[in-house]
Amino acid sequence: MKHHDLDHFAAVAQECAEAARRCVTPYFRANLAIESKEDKSPVTKADREAEQAMRAILTRHFPHHGILGEETGQAGNLSDEWLWILDPIDGTRSFVTGRPAFCTLIALCHEGKPVLGIIDQPITEERWVGLEGQETRFFSARLPGIAGTRRCPALKQADLSCTSPDIIRPDYQQRFESLRKNVGRTSWGGDAYGYGLLTLGQIDLIAEDTLKLWDWAALVPVIKGAGGSITDWNGHELTLASDGSVLACGDPALLKEAVKALS
Repeated sequence: MKHHDLDHFAAVAQECAEAARRCVTPYFRANLAIESKEDKSPVTKADREAEQAMRAILTRHFPHHGILGEETGQAGNLSDEWLWILDPIDGTRSFVTGRPAFCTLIALCHEGKPVLGIIDQPITEERWVGLEGQETRFFSARLPGIAGTRRCPALKQADLSCTSPDIIRPDYQQRFESLRKNVGRTSWGGDAYGYGLLTLGQIDLIAEDTLKLWDWAALVPVIKGAGGSITDWNGHELTLASDGSVLACGDPALLKEAVKALS
């Protein structure tokens, strides 16, 4: 795989992100009907329209690539050489309560490995683009920032973030509390936006659980390209068969100590 291939894929992915912005923005803080999926998570017309718009672009440019979307399901197989993974609104609870912490997530996997990731926040107009082997790029119309995690070699100094305690499965709660007791501070909320903030040096550590493939695939190239690490709670590389636990460290030097605390 060549760099110019990834650059072409990234250009199309950014086209998808722009299309998702156009779909999502008019519905933000609007009187929008909210439905509940089988897992009780919310879904809206904005989620569905944004995913359909992105799928149409990808199908036009790459008719032989697989696509997996949170709302519309799968076209092709997870074992396809090229697989796009879409989450039109990561953080629908944030979206429907008017909080600009939700993001659109776009990932491309090559033979099961995420090689491209986009985190896009439509309201603040911020975007992170990560490509394998390249430094993460951060674009913002309003807020300054350069993608690059901060140094934090000691867990006791770290700022830990997690979207909600509700996403930690019961038998992992004790492990999470063990980590919390060893860090400097803990903050709640953020969804995928928190991972973007980690790449800007605002957060040191994120530990979450029960994440689906569309929740974490786009994060991998973005965080690695900004100098951080992202694994499961055991420190293992994330794969299509991972258990749903995710541990992101702004400073990879934190990983060993964080995994120890989580064990």
